[in-house]
Amino acid sequence: MLAFDSLTKRFGANVAVKNVSFSIDRPMMVGIIGASGAGKSTLLRIINRLTDATSGKLEFEGRDVLGLKGTAKREWQSQCAMIFQQFNLVPRMDVVSNVLHGTLNRRSTLATMFNLYPTADIHTAIAILDRLGIAEHAPKRAEALSGGQQQRVAIARALMQDPRIILADEPIASLDPMNAQIVMDALRRIHEEDGRTVIANLHTLDTARRYCDRVIGMRMGKVVFDGTPEQLTTGVARDIYGADADFSESATSTSIDTIETSAARAIHAAEAIA
Repeated sequence: MLAFDSLTKRFGANVAVKNVSFSIDRPMMVGIIGASGAGKSTLLRIINRLTDATSGKLEFEGRDVLGLKGTAKREWQSQCAMIFQQFNLVPRMDVVSNVLHGTLNRRSTLATMFNLYPTADIHTAIAILDRLGIAEHAPKRAEALSGGQQQRVAIARALMQDPRIILADEPIASLDPMNAQIVMDALRRIHEEDGRTVIANLHTLDTARRYCDRVIGMRMGKVVFDGTPEQLTTGVARDIYGADADFSESATSTSIDTIETSAARAIHAAEAIA
């Protein structure tokens, strides 16, 4: 489906993505992990054509993605929807209108100016919100929702595009553990039920292991690991993050049980000192 061949992106003297080569041959859920600055976000932006590669190739079903221009580029961007860490919603606009923004690429300029949507699209938007468990919030302003709810609205907007690929850039980085689990469960269901490829930049190893079929590890712009969640051992994680023997996975865990256990230990330690 999606093939990367020596993909490279330079920003002046800095190489953000360096000779990345791998392929995704069927719909799956892929997690990309690595430290800040590893090149994860830049890679997703290249896929969606939000930024251009310096060199290399990117093909989707044999089609040259990097060579697309004009209408063809916009069509491609509608086929690989982006979900961002900070949601990128219009805060003062109602939820259903935010979702309907997923249709902007196929609407006329006049319809966009006057905020006119076909009845069928409105029904589809509400059905998607219902699927994500937030249909009752459709008439509310987006800013009135919690962070987890807003991220589900962003997912609904992406689904409104009916994409082949969903790109999620740190989709749970700003969420609490409960909402992080709800959002990741939703992305996993979308992959399984719809057969869509989901590529998510993740900052926690337990999330990558639990939800992904495949994990890509990046360090300093390079792919340094490509394997199954079972192959992502603590030793491998140390290599990906360039960490020493003191590296602890629990410090970055989004698991509710792990966080509660860590909090309990901290309380016991404080009580012992007191």
